Amino acid sequence: MPQADDVVLVVSNAPDMLLAKRIAHVLVEDGLAACVNLGAPVLSIYSWKGQVEGAEEIPMWIKTTAARQAQLIETLARLHPYEVPEILVVPVVDGHAGYLQWVREQTMGGTPA
Repeated sequence: MPQADDVVLVVSNAPDMLLAKRIAHVLVEDGLAACVNLGAPVLSIYSWKGQVEGAEEIPMWIKTTAARQAQLIETLARLHPYEVPEILVVPVVDGHAGYLQWVREQTMGGTPA
């Protein structure tokens, strides 16, 4: 069972850089994420409603804690234009102790979900 202060990585994407930046700012400003990395555009190929489609997207890697992940997911889904946005939570099993502590400190300002 995850502990509230366990660090997790939330993986998502956005249809363009402007929206990705907006989402990142909201998540960090609201204390839901310590950091959001935005990557270079990638081509996503996927099946949607019976059709194979492709779209260029901006990958987002969001660092937070288990205590904040539910509220982060809710906020990300609300800000996202897709009907079914990709939002995956990946447990962090280890890392640099100082960085993990920094993530915890940056995300403990709000009330856990």
